[in-house]
Amino acid sequence: QVQVVESGGGLEHPGGSLRLSCWTSGFIFSHHTMSWYRQAPGKKREAVAVIHTSGARTDYSDSVKGRFTISRDNAKNTVYLQMNMLKPEDTAVYYCKALSSFDGHEFWGQGTQVTVSS
Repeated sequence: QVQVVESGGGLEHPGGSLRLSCWTSGFIFSHHTMSWYRQAPGKKREAVAVIHTSGARTDYSDSVKGRFTISRDNAKNTVYLQMNMLKPEDTAVYYCKALSSFDGHEFWGQGTQVTVSS
């Protein structure tokens, strides 16, 4: 059974930090490109960060570049998103996605709420 479980969201003040985690099971984690997406109320879901299978390559949206860092631990089947210098516009539900390098199949988590407010 495939599981994709995000955690670490919450309420933080502007300028603060949060670390999201996404634990997975039921598929070969090291064969999947992992991404973080977010969706704010009334807006489309957008890609925030992606990390390729070995962890050697990462990419970020312009809105988070220099503030967020994606990383993965293939031994723990987990991907992380370190979010620093948070802004109110970072408020959203954050989702984790696994994309198979072989057949393009996707697995999504249920999301974790991040709220940045003073």
